[in-house]
Amino acid sequence: MLAGRQNRPYLKGMVQPLSAQPHLVAAPAQNRTASALLWGAATLGGMALLAAGALWFYYGTAVFFETIAAGIASCF
Repeated sequence: MLAGRQNRPYLKGMVQPLSAQPHLVAAPAQNRTASALLWGAATLGGMALLAAGALWFYYGTAVFFETIAAGIASCF
């Protein structure tokens, strides 16, 4: 037995529903900020993929890869 009969108040405090514990519920403002950041990152990633596809279509594969390699080389 984890807790004897003399420790009933201890067990009553442990058997609270999650909705009754406000410190466990995330604030709505934090959820909106996280959601906005996630949507922003997804939009940026989609735009990068769209730009890569447009470059591939316009320049062809050889020039596309050379452009990407030159861009990466200029970063380092």
